[in-house]
Amino acid sequence: MRLNLKLIVLVLFSAPLFCQVQEELDPPNNIKSIVFKGTTEDQFPIAQLGETILLEFDDILANEQDYYYKLVHCDYDWTVSDLLKSQYLVGTDNQRIIDYENSYTTLQPYSNYRLSIPNNNVRLKVSGNYLIEIYNNRYELQFSRRFVIYKDLVRVGAYVKRSRDFNYLNEKQVVQFSINATNFPLVNPKKEVKVAILQNYHWPTALYNVKPQFTLGNELVYKYDQETSFFGGNEFLNFDTKDLRAPSAIISRIELRDIYNHYLFTDRYRHERPYTYFPDINGDFVIRTLQGRDVSREAEYTNIHFSLPYEPELGLDNVYIFGKFNNYALNDENKMTYNEDTGKMEASLKLKQGFYNYKYVIERDNETVDLNTVCGNFHFTENNYTILVYYRNFGDLYDSVIGVGAANSREISN
Repeated sequence: MRLNLKLIVLVLFSAPLFCQVQEELDPPNNIKSIVFKGTTEDQFPIAQLGETILLEFDDILANEQDYYYKLVHCDYDWTVSDLLKSQYLVGTDNQRIIDYENSYTTLQPYSNYRLSIPNNNVRLKVSGNYLIEIYNNRYELQFSRRFVIYKDLVRVGAYVKRSRDFNYLNEKQVVQFSINATNFPLVNPKKEVKVAILQNYHWPTALYNVKPQFTLGNELVYKYDQETSFFGGNEFLNFDTKDLRAPSAIISRIELRDIYNHYLFTDRYRHERPYTYFPDINGDFVIRTLQGRDVSREAEYTNIHFSLPYEPELGLDNVYIFGKFNNYALNDENKMTYNEDTGKMEASLKLKQGFYNYKYVIERDNETVDLNTVCGNFHFTENNYTILVYYRNFGDLYDSVIGVGAANSREISN
């Protein structure tokens, strides 16, 4: 009996050691154009409990392979929560995606898959962080994506200010906000409430564990400077291939081989150039075509050719093309290589027709990612900011999301 008690104690105290952060897994090369969004046009899947989350992707093997989905509830820090499936799901997941069709009239064949949640098989019971996992018919995990479900229980007011740190006066933006919990009683807000602050819906640069600076009645106030600051970066570069045969100010020439090839004009370094505003969609992309009505299944795939002059600031580090089109992943597919004949860093990506934002980033020493050396940092840059408010009362088994706030740096002030 004593041995069993010791075993139980050992298991209880060892359990947290096995809690792993649920990262987003990038797909194999045959899976392309993952579109994952809530009720807005932005491809950041966030929705109120009961609203619809949409997932769409292509398989360029075009063999109508079966894919299955699984839903995982996570805590604030993206570790798996203590909830049972029956506590956060009504119905069952691990179902086959049944809405799929092959492309038609396209040079690159592909199978297009669509999934909406909730659906006839499953719906979500509680708010919080979630992970959707997609498996093939051999139950091998193909890719995963994060999404957030919230309840609108508190009001979040946010605005963007210029940094007061003279070292970053012209480079950083500061997010200041308050949480009004008038209709939601908080007993110990510094322990019950946590926030996550995202710039342009980018999880790797999100800020966590920021405590309220002070409280005013039922209002939590976050008026920090350094603690809630982000580098402004620069507006994203872009190109548009909705018309397969039309060169533009961005596209220098077009060639037709097995599929279309679009060559972009060589990009420039902007870190020492004056800031110039031009509209972007903050790293996102939109699938669209003029050659068909069903955008999802008639849009072509094209090879997009990128080039960037080699400069000493790149060193011998790795340079990548960076954007929402591949969930900001750094992999061999979007890694640039040096062309001795042209003196340029070059890469080509197979992308579906549409409007795309992108930038160039540098991976230093295979550890850190330098986001803004090529493009520059400017406090004027237009960026979206999202504040997620998490809540866990004493005795609760999970972190719920009770409010969402938003701000844009177009209205930045000193």
